[in-house]
Amino acid sequence: MKDPAPQPIRLGDHRPPNHLIEEVRLTFRLKPRATRVVSRIRFRPNPEGLPEGDLRLDGEGLRLIRCAIDGKPLSALDYLLTPEGLTVPGRRLPDRPFTWDAEVEIDPEANTALEGLYLSRGMFCTQCEAEGFRKITFYPDRPDVMAPFHVRIESDLPVLLSNGNPTSSGEGWAEWSDPWPKPAYLFALVAGDLVAHRDRFTTASGREVDLAIWVRPGDEGKCAYAMDALKRSMRWDEEVYGREYDLDVFNIVAVDDFNMGAMENKGLNIFNSKYVLASPETATDRDYDFIEGIVAHEYFHNWTGNRITCRDWFQLCLKEGLTVFRDQQFSADMRSAPVKRIEDVLQLRARQFREDAGPLAHNVRPESYIEINNFYTATVYEKGAELIRMLRQLVGPDAYRAALDLYFERHDGQACTIEDWLRVFEDVTQSDLSQFKRWYTQAGTPKVSASWGVSDGRLHLRLSQTVPPTPGQPLKEPVVIPVLVAACDPQGAEILPETLAVLDGPEMTLEWDLAALAAEAGLDVPDRVIPSLLRGFSAPVILDAALPAEDRLVLLAHDSDPFNRWEAGRSLIRETLLSMLSGGNGPDPALFEALGKVAADESLDPAFRALALALPSEDDMAQAATDAGLVPDPAAIYAVRLNFSRQMAAALQPLLARLHDTLDPGPDYSPDADQAAARSLRNTCLRLLGLVEGPDRARARYDAATNMTDEIAAFTALLELGDREIADRFFERWKDDRLVMDKWFMAQIAHADPEEAVAIAERLTQHPLFDWKNPNRFRAVMAGLTTGNPAGFHDPSGAGYRFAADWIIRMDAKNPQTAARMSTAFETRKRYDADRVALMDAELARIAATPGLSRDLAEMVGLMRA
Repeated sequence: MKDPAPQPIRLGDHRPPNHLIEEVRLTFRLKPRATRVVSRIRFRPNPEGLPEGDLRLDGEGLRLIRCAIDGKPLSALDYLLTPEGLTVPGRRLPDRPFTWDAEVEIDPEANTALEGLYLSRGMFCTQCEAEGFRKITFYPDRPDVMAPFHVRIESDLPVLLSNGNPTSSGEGWAEWSDPWPKPAYLFALVAGDLVAHRDRFTTASGREVDLAIWVRPGDEGKCAYAMDALKRSMRWDEEVYGREYDLDVFNIVAVDDFNMGAMENKGLNIFNSKYVLASPETATDRDYDFIEGIVAHEYFHNWTGNRITCRDWFQLCLKEGLTVFRDQQFSADMRSAPVKRIEDVLQLRARQFREDAGPLAHNVRPESYIEINNFYTATVYEKGAELIRMLRQLVGPDAYRAALDLYFERHDGQACTIEDWLRVFEDVTQSDLSQFKRWYTQAGTPKVSASWGVSDGRLHLRLSQTVPPTPGQPLKEPVVIPVLVAACDPQGAEILPETLAVLDGPEMTLEWDLAALAAEAGLDVPDRVIPSLLRGFSAPVILDAALPAEDRLVLLAHDSDPFNRWEAGRSLIRETLLSMLSGGNGPDPALFEALGKVAADESLDPAFRALALALPSEDDMAQAATDAGLVPDPAAIYAVRLNFSRQMAAALQPLLARLHDTLDPGPDYSPDADQAAARSLRNTCLRLLGLVEGPDRARARYDAATNMTDEIAAFTALLELGDREIADRFFERWKDDRLVMDKWFMAQIAHADPEEAVAIAERLTQHPLFDWKNPNRFRAVMAGLTTGNPAGFHDPSGAGYRFAADWIIRMDAKNPQTAARMSTAFETRKRYDADRVALMDAELARIAATPGLSRDLAEMVGLMRA
């Protein structure tokens, strides 16, 4: 008999819990194969729950030893035990507060899914978001049940950590108390042979906080930057949001085997090692950038996620979208704000726009799900952050800060909804945000069309919007779109200062007196005007402005908005690549000349100049071809991009050589923004020069490199130039560093000739260091092909599809989260030709037919096959 299909959980079906919790006491007796968890939980009836409602406790993979209510043992007749949990009927419960006692046994060593309590190379650690706590003990595992936790850990391991503040310890045991009520998904425990990198922080009110980053022995010298990022995050949150840390200690633990980037557990953040450990020799500038942003993100969750959490998992964007926006603000303040904005938009377009355009499109606040793990998506995170950014743009920074102050004051200690969030803005601004709320309830990327002109001495701008149909939502209503607008004359002089236009209906028209604008700007009245639209990418939309190439060249040279200056060049490159794909003209020399002027402009941030020289990705070009009515050919896209790069390198060779030779930051490495920016432009020049000069310059750079940023840049440049020896040299030097080896695995596939990519990936899976059960190593190989080498993945033989499906099926049996996330490699299959679509469909069907398929992977495959 076939198991029934999992039923979706729906937002509209949410009901308050029948019981709330006053206090949780847990004792862990840690053993690798037989850990005992003793729980004592003080419940009280919830006035908002059902009268005489059942006590529902989630639990998976638990061996129940005993349970009791108010000290009275329960027999098997007193409760219903299923593979999903335990239920005590309401008629068997007191109609007053009561104490639940239970003891269960779990097997951390067998927990390869890395949810709940598991072992990572001898270290006990936990991951409970979203629903991992139910794999630790029986509990109402939902975010709107919050309680203070008191934890005792018994083990012969030297370091025993949990949430909150340490209260007592002795030989083989330690106790921790977290006074702040929290949901179970924020519970954390770590036990292992660890050493600490320590520091202290003095809060704005003068409280001393002990800080520690716990790592394996030998890694303690790689923690300084993460600690510095933590301290800067703590100070920034005080200064910008008025939020002070609220415990006596703050601990971070680096874990090798971790499904996510990091987790914000109260007072005990658990991090994937790659986002903590860094030294100039082993980490790139990009690694340092990620460490800074992720440390900040998890720390900022202390208020936006921990002190105020989600009522249910449909509200995930409430904590994640807001916290992503906060970490984006922080990184912009720490580094270059224009460069940070461009990088964030590149990420949004690459991941979230792709989701919106395919079968996985969903609301920022979903209406239903089968497995919540599948909704930790770019739509929830990155698009969720864009909604916060728009809201701040619409109400202004002062009203935004006032609304946040009210939010913290009104909802501290609560589990909230998007309605709660929007209401504080309505109360502060005395406005109605019901239309803005559509951003949370409608999927899809809106398209804004713009037309403009000068007539009768007036500048006219017409804006209109459409929201495309998405799965389950064929009809959409207009949303509120803030569009920042400016304009310049044909010489690039700004004639219309930046203005906010709010498009809240199907269309709108704006007019300005051109003579008055010219007089105010001190300019002659021009016969035509060049608009600069959606400045700073003021809304997550697709802009259709049909701006002539000559006008975009003016914006590339002169626009006062850095984002739109970059965007002008980007669109010209994309348009040229599309023309080349269609057999049309190659690059206009004027484009290379304009890009060269930007690259040579020393008044611009070198990181910005590097971004100006970067081409749209292969995936970006596949979507652009689709939008243009073409069927994308991945091999042709690869070839056209390479051809364009060679022509650009030849046209700019003297400039690139001069920049490469003069942008040396010196031997004393620092990950600061200025040095990182210089290395970014220098390494961009290095790669381009290799296309016309050959490998000698890259070989010299590799031999002379004193930091991983330069070494990996030379390494990947040589891989692209066909140097087969360099991979062996790199391996011999770094084979004992697990994080550097992840780079080695990924780079060989991502920078391979597409015709060889699948064979290289297959060979690397046979390598002795390919530990496929480690998520970082698995992702290095799989993403190296599916994301890093699209032409290789989409080889017309279907070998890339078979390779990915084989490993997704294998991983699903051990770690469903990782398998489900990797399956998104197939989400864009409908873009391609019939033969490729048939090959991908066959692999998706093979995955779907696999016996014992996890709920995580089954949902993803089902959505993509629909």
